[in-house]
Amino acid sequence: MGKTRLEAFSDGVIAIIITIMVLELKTPHGGTWDALAPLWPVFLSYVLSFVYVGIYWNNHHHMLHAAHQVTGSILWANLHLLFWLSLVPFATGWMGENHFEPHTTALYGVVLLMSAIAYWVLQQRIMATQGPDSALAKAIGRDWKGKLSPLLYLSGIGLSFLHPGLAMAMYVGAALIWLVPDRRIERSLASHHGT
Repeated sequence: MGKTRLEAFSDGVIAIIITIMVLELKTPHGGTWDALAPLWPVFLSYVLSFVYVGIYWNNHHHMLHAAHQVTGSILWANLHLLFWLSLVPFATGWMGENHFEPHTTALYGVVLLMSAIAYWVLQQRIMATQGPDSALAKAIGRDWKGKLSPLLYLSGIGLSFLHPGLAMAMYVGAALIWLVPDRRIERSLASHHGT
């Protein structure tokens, strides 16, 4: 099975996720700068979530570029990832509107953790289909980013109940290590096609 429909569907879902998040930003009543002050937690949570969704979109694109075919298990693994990403707007809105309360910050971390696990599962399904000598398998290598991120999310979930600000620092830290697009797949594809 080709991968074009999977890519198009995934891109559409991710675009809808971003649209839902921006629609959650409510216009304040009042025309002064003071009217914006209560919206800062909502805006900051939106910015972080927008960055996360962008990171997933970017890396998902690169990962699918390395895939040559799509199987039923890849389709289901992709839906699993999209399910968790579709919960980002809810977790973002709840956390922002409640000013980073512990339970809301913990739930946000759970959604990030489950999205990371779902991405890993999709990655494993693609590598299993493509084989151990595939460009993706060679690109992933030891995958320090993929191993560090869940630890940061778990730390953030635990810290949510002690100090939500530190929990948010863990989530921001995880985003920062992924902010620069992962070039491993591009390099591996270039060398794979060069041989």
